[in-house]
Amino acid sequence: MMNSMAVENLTVAIATPLEPENVERIRAAHPNVTVLYEPDLLPPERFPADHSGDPSFERTAQQEARYWSMLEGANVLYGFPNENAPGLARIATSQNLQWIQAMAAGAGGAVKAANLSPEVLSRITITTSSGVHALPLAEFALMGVFNGFKRTAELAQDQANRHWPTLRTPTRLVSNANLVITGLGEIGMETARLARAVGMRVSGTKRSVAPIDGINRVTSTTELSDLVSTADAVINTLPGTPYTDKIFSTEIFDAMKPGTVLVNVGRGTVIDEDALLVALENGQVSYACLDVFATEPLPTDSPLWKHPRVMVSPHTSALSTAENRLITDLFIKNLGLFQQRQPLPHTVDPVHFY
Repeated sequence: MMNSMAVENLTVAIATPLEPENVERIRAAHPNVTVLYEPDLLPPERFPADHSGDPSFERTAQQEARYWSMLEGANVLYGFPNENAPGLARIATSQNLQWIQAMAAGAGGAVKAANLSPEVLSRITITTSSGVHALPLAEFALMGVFNGFKRTAELAQDQANRHWPTLRTPTRLVSNANLVITGLGEIGMETARLARAVGMRVSGTKRSVAPIDGINRVTSTTELSDLVSTADAVINTLPGTPYTDKIFSTEIFDAMKPGTVLVNVGRGTVIDEDALLVALENGQVSYACLDVFATEPLPTDSPLWKHPRVMVSPHTSALSTAENRLITDLFIKNLGLFQQRQPLPHTVDPVHFY
């Protein structure tokens, strides 16, 4: 049971770039909390929600000392220091630190890379921004389905070649098509909501198999071969873990109907890219919209770059101009829970790091 006594005299430090108006929203929502914000110590944003900031930014020795002094005096951090694993590893030694709100939904990778001790992982709570990115990811995923069904890659090639085809090729209807979503978590369910709105029939996978309103069929990934056999499109939202590595294998691609559209907004390691290239060539997959890859940046010699039926997106589908506002909303809510010693949602698993 959580301690009923509220946490008092909290100090929050803004460790990553954030607009002044969002900082003021935090202060207004929690006037009893001290919020440390020194914008001259943070790199300028190159675009909205640029959590790492301008890589050319450098602090003076005095600024560097001020930055770490500010962070080390805080109980709560908004963002990882310098938005990287070494920054996290350094601040984790602070005995004042109790909780960090990460900017990424998949922050577990950075936590693992920081190589924190079990003692530190038990002392500091790290929460992800899971849920904030669900809508932009879902919109991108649905765009990928539409691109595949409406042959936009071929249209772009014709336009680039100034070619007006004599044969007008019909396109497929998205309405009434069968969609399989691997990973019916927050991102998957938001994707399902949008897909149902345009008339798609949705099935999917989930670790805990139980009926879900609006989802035709829910299975575990052990039944994925059977599930994809009737799919017109497949959207992956699964994270990268030892359990999801190359789930989309030759066996799964061979089980698909010819002409299946594939979208990946989860993690690149979930798909065997060599097997995908074979599936594209033999027609099992008619089009692939990929935002994530096994190796990032995608190597320049990867055949995916030039494949005529592949869209390569540089892991940006989660980004939106509203991201900082939405993460601030989440942080304000979580800060209220933290002060009341209530459990925080979306904490990083200290063993599996997701």
